[in-house]
Amino acid sequence: MTTAPTYSVLIIGTGPAGLAAAEILATAGCSVTIADRMPSPGRKFLMAGRSGLNLTNAEPEPAFSHRYGSSASWLASAMADFTPAMMIAWAVSLDQPCFTGTSGRVFPKAMKASPLLRAWLSRLNTLGVILSPNTTWTGWDHDNHPVTTRKDGVPTGISTPDATILALGGASWSRLGSDGAWADILARKAIPLAPFRPANSGFRVTWSDLLRDRFAGTPLKRIALTFGTTTIRGEAVITRTGMEGGALYALSAPLRDAIEQNGPATLSLDLRPDLELATLTDRLSKTRARESLSNRLRKAARLPPVATALLRETGEVPASPADLARHIKAVPIRLTAPDSLDRAISTAGGITQAAVDSHFMLRAVPGTFVCGEMLDWEAPTGGYLLQACMATGRAAAKGALTWLNR
Repeated sequence: MTTAPTYSVLIIGTGPAGLAAAEILATAGCSVTIADRMPSPGRKFLMAGRSGLNLTNAEPEPAFSHRYGSSASWLASAMADFTPAMMIAWAVSLDQPCFTGTSGRVFPKAMKASPLLRAWLSRLNTLGVILSPNTTWTGWDHDNHPVTTRKDGVPTGISTPDATILALGGASWSRLGSDGAWADILARKAIPLAPFRPANSGFRVTWSDLLRDRFAGTPLKRIALTFGTTTIRGEAVITRTGMEGGALYALSAPLRDAIEQNGPATLSLDLRPDLELATLTDRLSKTRARESLSNRLRKAARLPPVATALLRETGEVPASPADLARHIKAVPIRLTAPDSLDRAISTAGGITQAAVDSHFMLRAVPGTFVCGEMLDWEAPTGGYLLQACMATGRAAAKGALTWLNR
């Protein structure tokens, strides 16, 4: 009787993509070690789940795939092999039942990342997966074997694996481990890379001292933002340097691209998207002209003081009810630049499709597979990021199994 060989696989990175790859490989009988330069696993995953872990999205096809833009066809196979329904079933298998919110976002009922991560790590431990924290990947040796060191520069002693999976994340939130430093290592191998760019980011606005000092940190609720032909309803927050928040993140890719090509871009802010222009005009016409602008806005449109400040940021506020209503429905906000890479929720750029084969193996380094945010794709928040990270992590693991079994 012939016994199937046991392959050893080294995974670099303990984010969702790396852990997803480890689960596939360990279940298949591989000996798996996951190395990470941070002292504990899943740090960005835990941070993302602090305000409610958004696992995936129940949006139906083809709208779901369209969220990945030009990368949808590249990711299609991986996404078809791990669908949103499969993500939910996977969470349930870890005793984390889910529910779907009114926006289509899917959350574990616990709403936190920590219970799911604990259950996931427990499963991986049962499967024999070894975690190697405080371990940094520094590249390859002359035989294209991965080289890892401890923080003090001492070699780790991790044995040469049969295959390697890189799941090092993008270039945002560097304090949690994903600093994009791996790009320099890959560039030395002439591996095709797209430059890093902020995705799902806030934007810079040159506020007046009054607005910045008084209203930084103030939320803008139940608003609508329009850029070009796209309108997004949701919320945003005034910051000292500009604006951020979910509604703005959904427009960040076209806004970023427009600013890169043409300089500052103008965003249209509707402070009362639930009121028709005619209704708002009628309400404003019933207020007394002698009243302060703040009182008129509060009584007629139920707008907070920050709305008054935003209207005044653009210059003289119209006096007539009709003109004021139009101004409330389309406040121009001039965005000068995206926030820095490190402040962005995610990043575009990274390893291009040309650099890998259909199994996410680096063409320049056979036996090394890549996944997650290291790849050059982007998607809005709302469950799409985590879905693609885990899908490509699993696909890279299956690609490694196919390559090993050849």
